[in-house]
Amino acid sequence: MSGYEVLRKQLAKESKIVPSDSMAVLEEFEEFEEFEEGLPGGPMKSFRKELWFEVPTRRAFINITPEVEEYVRESGITEGLVLVNAMHITASVFINDDETGLHHDFDTWLEKLAPHESVSQYRHNVGEDNADAHLKRQIMGREVVVAITDGKLDFGPWEQIFYGEFDGRRRKRVLVKIIGE
Repeated sequence: MSGYEVLRKQLAKESKIVPSDSMAVLEEFEEFEEFEEGLPGGPMKSFRKELWFEVPTRRAFINITPEVEEYVRESGITEGLVLVNAMHITASVFINDDETGLHHDFDTWLEKLAPHESVSQYRHNVGEDNADAHLKRQIMGREVVVAITDGKLDFGPWEQIFYGEFDGRRRKRVLVKIIGE
C-alpha cells in the first residue's frame, strides 16, 4: 500500500469525509511519488557535515565558502541543494560579497540597530549579556540554501557564504546538509 493510500484511509477513518481540497493535495502527492520513482540516476542522496567555531572575539564574519565547496566535492552530489545553517541562536549564516569594507559596514550597521552596550537596555539580559546577539542573528538570518549544478555551488557574481558570530568566545557549530544526485 502506498503512502498516499495509507494517508487517504487515515483521513477517511478520522473524519469520515475527505474534503475535495485534501484529495487534490493527496493526488498531487501521489503524482510526485510516481515522478520521484522515475527520476534518472535513482534515489536522492543525502550528506551531512558540521563546521565548528570558537571565535575569540564577540563579533566576526568568516568566509566558509571553501569548506562548503569541499563538502560538496566530498558528497559526490552533482545536482542538488546545500543547506548551511547556524545551529546557535546568536550566530548567522548569510550570502554576500567578501569585501572587508562591506564587513565593516555590516558590523557598524548591526551595532547601531542592536547595540551591545548598555546591556541593561534589554530585558533578556537579566543574568546574560547577549540580547543584542539574538537581534543581530534575526537580522542577518539563520541559513542559506544554494543550488548545486555540475558538482559546484551555483552562485551569482561575488556571492560567498559567511558565518556571522555575534556572541563569540565559545564553541558553536554550523550544519551543512547536501541533498541531490
